[in-house]
Amino acid sequence: MNKPKKIAILTAGGLAPCLNSAIGSLIERYNEIDPSIEIICYRSGYKGLLLGDSYPVTATVREKAGLLQHFGGSLIGNSRVKLTNVADCIKRGLVQEGQDPQKVAADQLIKDGVDILHTIGGDDTNTAAADLAAFLARNNYPLTVIGLPKTVDNDVFPIKQSLGAWTAAEQGARYFANVVAENNANPRMLIVHEVMGRSCGWLTAATAVEYRKLLDRSEWLPELGLNRKAFEVHAVFLPEMNIDIAAEAARLREVMDTVDCVNIFVSEGAGVESIVAEMQAKGQEVPRDAFGHVKLDAVNPGKWFGEQFADMLGAEKTLIQKSGYFARAAAANAADIRLIKSCADLAVECAFRREAGVIGHDEDQGGVLRAIEFPRIKGGKPFDVDLPWFDALLADIGQSKGSKVEVAH
Repeated sequence: MNKPKKIAILTAGGLAPCLNSAIGSLIERYNEIDPSIEIICYRSGYKGLLLGDSYPVTATVREKAGLLQHFGGSLIGNSRVKLTNVADCIKRGLVQEGQDPQKVAADQLIKDGVDILHTIGGDDTNTAAADLAAFLARNNYPLTVIGLPKTVDNDVFPIKQSLGAWTAAEQGARYFANVVAENNANPRMLIVHEVMGRSCGWLTAATAVEYRKLLDRSEWLPELGLNRKAFEVHAVFLPEMNIDIAAEAARLREVMDTVDCVNIFVSEGAGVESIVAEMQAKGQEVPRDAFGHVKLDAVNPGKWFGEQFADMLGAEKTLIQKSGYFARAAAANAADIRLIKSCADLAVECAFRREAGVIGHDEDQGGVLRAIEFPRIKGGKPFDVDLPWFDALLADIGQSKGSKVEVAH
């Protein structure tokens, strides 16, 4: 084996319930194989790399790396930095005028003596890693980049399951289990649960399924108003579905008239095109991040859906609740920890082989866990609304699927 001399780890993008677990798992595995291998962690992702700001992984950190499994977030910090967006990097003071951020990053890695860089993030993080890896290869930098796929959206081609997504669904369900009790705080209550998912509805669908499992385990007392129908998921709206608001409003009006409340699960990416079109028609600026994505918290899809349905359902009160920050900052659950550890173990094996790529179960190669080539990594994978478990969910709540997008890339 070609033993690495020095390892660097960074986390980037938004949070997910896997970051600390992945950091801890990588440190533990390297320590098991060879404690003499140096490890550093760049502070706040690519920002720390550009600024040369890092934590050394000391003997104490190695000894207690297992503690990271019990905490959410990323103890080494995150940021949203696109190395190929030179203007943004200059504006934020990460590089000087005339500097190429990719070269600055590469030079810092060489200065730090790093020969393996582990990036833990979603499609933006790993496409940035892919750009950096290509730059390194073109310029003969002796360094290997190995990514781990983090995103609660679970929308990275061709990866079957992204780290942290299972936990996010479970935590989103727990969040709504408390919020839904507001259904009896006011007559004719409309509750909109906005779930993360820019272009993929997987998390919203999976959160609804996990929440209904909690309902399945509950006992009910309809004689005193404790009726499952009032606690149910009454509608699920995803980016992949063609939403007929008028037809859904007619259906949900009957629900409101019967149980005195309506509970809607909506993906934050559903309806965004309509919202953006409305903003542009009014001459309003559409806020975007460094990657060109619409800032969803600024356009507020949950509020938009609440406004669309409130009058049509005759709602007396509308409550908009977002579980995103609650869910994404949780510590990984047991299922995710198993997945994370298996990916981290393979990432370390690949480091010794100098095999670059993003670790994941490759849907294009029979679901095998492997280092997937960086050029094949792409975000925005749509949720397949024809999956049997999603069909069963819609059938149970009496909702029509509508049109779907083709699951292809």
